[in-house]
Amino acid sequence: MELRLAGLRHAYGEVEVLRGIDLDIPEGRIVCVIGPSGCGKSTLLRLIGGLERPDSGGVIQIGEPPPGSLNPLTYIFQDFALLPWRTVEGNVRLALEDHALGRGETERIVDDVLARTRLSEFRSAFPRQLSGGMKQRVAIARALSVSPAFLLMDEPLSALDAQTRELLMDDLIELWTREGFSAVYITHNLQEAVRLGHRVVVLSRRPGQVREIIEIDLPLDTRPAHAGELEEHRQRLWTLLRDEALAAELELVDG
Repeated sequence: MELRLAGLRHAYGEVEVLRGIDLDIPEGRIVCVIGPSGCGKSTLLRLIGGLERPDSGGVIQIGEPPPGSLNPLTYIFQDFALLPWRTVEGNVRLALEDHALGRGETERIVDDVLARTRLSEFRSAFPRQLSGGMKQRVAIARALSVSPAFLLMDEPLSALDAQTRELLMDDLIELWTREGFSAVYITHNLQEAVRLGHRVVVLSRRPGQVREIIEIDLPLDTRPAHAGELEEHRQRLWTLLRDEALAAELELVDG
């Protein structure tokens, strides 16, 4: 399944947040979206996921979700969104409870995603016992349990320290290399964008518009060996963002 964004526009009252977003999001790729603060990145993700309706334009699904998909568009949040009174297993199981699955099928799915995210031995732990990185792994496992066509990832690593962020990027790359999942990945971190993104979409300051799309034609699992090329991409992104990021920061402070 692919996604096509056609002429998306959205405003909150008199504040226009997004204007004329046209974008194709292919299957089996990670599309990172970056831009200045307040440019509408998270709003764009909510429109894609159907949590809000655009004022004009639309999100078009092309093709069918993968077989067995219970929820084609599934979120992974910055703050993990785990229930503290549920174990790791219980938090993963939560995503399956509104679906007509037998006990055996539910157990099979939970066992499978815990194994795929290397959480099997932690299934009985509670969130308070887990590090930030482990909590985000639980959130990823929960999202994978419904076999989504697209993961919608809203700054999923921004709440983590630098070392944990590096480890989680490695985990996501390993997972993508094995399974080739599709994702829209919102981030303000340029290093994350060039490390994880097959395509990086640069939004302008508010109202957010597609300013440029940069393709990074390097396999994810070999990118550490291409540090120089990745740095060139990062510098290009920063050149595109620097002046607008400063203007957006001053606008937020003064406003």
